[in-house]
Amino acid sequence: MAVTVETLEKLERRIVLTIAASDITSEVESRLKKLSRTVKADGFRPGKVPMSVVAQRYGYSVQYEVMNDKVGQAFSSAANEAQLRVAGVPKITQKEEAPEGQLAFDATFEVYPEVKLGDLSTAEVERVTSEVTDAAIDRTVEILRKQRRTFAQRPAAEGAAEGDRVTIDFEGKIDGEPFSGGKAEAFQFLIGEGQMLEQFDKAVRGMKVGESKTFPLQFPADYHGKDVAGKEADFMVTMKKVEAQHLPEVDEAFVKSLGIADGTIEAMRADVKKNLEREVKFRVLARNKGAAMDALIKVAELDVPKALVDTEVERMGEAAREDMKQRGVKDADKMPLTPDMLQLFRPQAERRVRLGLVVAELVRANNLQAKPEQLQAHIEELSQSYERPAEVMRWYLSDRQRMAEVEAVVIENNVTQFVLEKAKVSDKALPFDELMTA
Repeated sequence: MAVTVETLEKLERRIVLTIAASDITSEVESRLKKLSRTVKADGFRPGKVPMSVVAQRYGYSVQYEVMNDKVGQAFSSAANEAQLRVAGVPKITQKEEAPEGQLAFDATFEVYPEVKLGDLSTAEVERVTSEVTDAAIDRTVEILRKQRRTFAQRPAAEGAAEGDRVTIDFEGKIDGEPFSGGKAEAFQFLIGEGQMLEQFDKAVRGMKVGESKTFPLQFPADYHGKDVAGKEADFMVTMKKVEAQHLPEVDEAFVKSLGIADGTIEAMRADVKKNLEREVKFRVLARNKGAAMDALIKVAELDVPKALVDTEVERMGEAAREDMKQRGVKDADKMPLTPDMLQLFRPQAERRVRLGLVVAELVRANNLQAKPEQLQAHIEELSQSYERPAEVMRWYLSDRQRMAEVEAVVIENNVTQFVLEKAKVSDKALPFDELMTA
């Protein structure tokens, strides 16, 4: 019998499902008989429990399972017959009235939308480029030196200076009262590296071991500690230890410590440049990918299924909770996800769903699927930043889930390239530092 599909609004549809009551009854009886072979009950041997006892104990749950199974099968058959692409899980409610011998249900659900891609030639996209300069290589070498620096105690007559590692005791008070997080003993930090507020950092410079000092400090209005944000505190600091840093010389020993066998500075700089260029390439690609996706969304027309957005909101909420757990937040996995909290994710969730639908249609319409050679090339490129590239390649190729993630990235790259070829593109050279801090 043909399925009648009722359009409620935009993507929402409704169909009526009917199931013979006798089908439910016979299936329940069949499952209870099968269950009776293994069920145990006091006073009866295994397999000899009367059906009346089995039905009394398990009848409701079996009835519920059978009803769900039969309704699910009926909905799947009806959706296939009507050639509907169902988005999300249908809401099914039993109808009070039904033909004799039948059970009737309303199935309300959403369908996937028609996606109109629009004219990409009207879209404007800013494409960025960037280069690795000698200055960028110099700064990276300095970072590598700092990663291998050592510290030695300064002479007692010398005060703390830029780059020193100091150990202090401190206590802060606001209006004469201590505050949470305002006191510490044997606290260690590096002067001039942004680990402390600038006023605090400057106040300890020049202090010698054994000296104490009191100074005022104004917390910024946007300080992460809301209890003290925008307030002024008085801090007393006692210097316990001052250690001067020693940076290794850029010589053969230093170069070899980086894993560069020939030990030449030229080879080290070439290796640093190669690594930076790889990082620049990925960052430029990510930046341009974002711009291309923004342009793609702007020219596309579609209605977004609420069910898919709701699912994405829930997924993002769970991911946020897992992130808090990884950061050490106590009982993060038990934290309830309130409607107000989930609502914060909705704009981003809707964008993700919208973009996913648009990208899928663009890929289908223009044959932008990932080709085997593209997957191979991408894995090879990813593996080059590791010491044993061959092992990394095998690690990717041996796992279906990891390969699916690689495929998704390659498809996004294909889409980005397609958009950039069609859209009105303006090029912008981005300084290395700006790219790396964006």
